[in-house]
Amino acid sequence: MTSVRELSHYFLEACEKAAIASSDWRGKGDGKAADAAAVEAMRNTFDKVPFNGRVAIGEGERDEAPMLWIGEPLGSRQGDPEAIAVDIAVDPLECTTNCATNSPNSIAVLAAAPRGTLLHAPDCYMDKIASGPELIGEISLEGSVAWNLEQAAFKLEKQISELNIVALDRERHTQLFKEINEAGAKLHLMPDGDISAALWAADPNGPYDMLLGIGAAPEGVITATAIQGVGGVFEGRLQFKDSEEEQRASNMIDGDLHKVWKSTDLCTSDDALFVATGVCSGYLPGVENTENGIKTTSQIIDVYNKDVKKIINFHL
Repeated sequence: MTSVRELSHYFLEACEKAAIASSDWRGKGDGKAADAAAVEAMRNTFDKVPFNGRVAIGEGERDEAPMLWIGEPLGSRQGDPEAIAVDIAVDPLECTTNCATNSPNSIAVLAAAPRGTLLHAPDCYMDKIASGPELIGEISLEGSVAWNLEQAAFKLEKQISELNIVALDRERHTQLFKEINEAGAKLHLMPDGDISAALWAADPNGPYDMLLGIGAAPEGVITATAIQGVGGVFEGRLQFKDSEEEQRASNMIDGDLHKVWKSTDLCTSDDALFVATGVCSGYLPGVENTENGIKTTSQIIDVYNKDVKKIINFHL
């Protein structure tokens, strides 16, 4: 049976095509058009892939075009019992607004794993914590903000005032910001892009020591997969805006909807991949028009082999 990792070139192509399509809309102020272009390019690529795929979690329900909707079948071998069954967690264009304003960190991104091994949930929010391998077993969403900062400072041999904490700049984080400031840590705000922020936090040589705060659940599943490949801490806890969203989740998830999910709960297989292609330069260099063709820069993280590859391609 084919492994998910053997399909990496297809997933790379899907992200590259989405990045190129959305890059045409950089700086034009129309995030919806950029998103639609990325979705169409990714869907058209997946239609040709010889697998039995499914969107396990993504940004959009079936009636919310142009998104790749949750539960959407992907691939050219639907219903084939011999085909590998794959789940995808996907954001064809993360940081849509950033693309519209040509700001950093917009990427086309996905995680792929065998069917049933990625969290299958509605497009809801997730409270998150992420950090590097030094803090494995040392921090958790079960603890308070102050406790996590104390733990990180002790383990990293820093003063709390030396810790760099990154979070999305959102009104919902007012209390979080207050607690970080009262503890004396350095707070860095990002307008969008908590996948990039979490991966920077997981890198011991990155600019941040920890990511905290609430972002989208699909990005949480994608990030959890990536961090399993690079090493580090990731935990998430689902957040629901209303009872209807919580009911949809209860129809899709067995067990406690409010539990703290570790990265190995969100992606339970090591036959898994994280794939991203830069749209606007930041975490990855953005799409670039050159004399040799359209240049894309991507990252593939192989969870099984703990292997991280940077891939530069030119497209005519």
